[in-house]
Amino acid sequence: MPTSLARPLACCLLMGLASTATAGPTLGLGSTSEGTGALDLGYDWTFDLSRYHPSLDLRLGTGVILFEGDDRSANQAFYLRPALRYSWDHVFVEGGIGASAFIDTHIEDRDLGSSFQFEDRLALGLRMGPYGDLSISATHYSNASIKEPNDGFELYALNWRLAY
Repeated sequence: MPTSLARPLACCLLMGLASTATAGPTLGLGSTSEGTGALDLGYDWTFDLSRYHPSLDLRLGTGVILFEGDDRSANQAFYLRPALRYSWDHVFVEGGIGASAFIDTHIEDRDLGSSFQFEDRLALGLRMGPYGDLSISATHYSNASIKEPNDGFELYALNWRLAY
């Protein structure tokens, strides 16, 4: 496709998605597979994809995860987290592959190998109308062996997205 057509088409697509978007702050409390506590502070946008399928949404989240620990073992990660959400009435399931950047390449006794990590995430949740969304999630972090070692880990969390 010629680049002269690509920009206008991309703008139309983004404008179409933005017109059907809702947004809101998110809060997550969780624990890693090694027992380290984590606090997820974020913001996400949900785009209505019902014109393609009546039960489908696209979710794009961004934020920071703060992992507890002493001066040697605490860590933080910034993330970009796209996901597809499929809903039945007030229940939803979502999954996606995102990316995160860790401040330190170590968490607990694990050597992540690189600051860049992929996020493979699954969540099951409940839409609570004006109170937002409540979900449980499991996220696996790994650098996909881009750099060794690749000591991935999991984060299990309870998440709340405020209605906005």
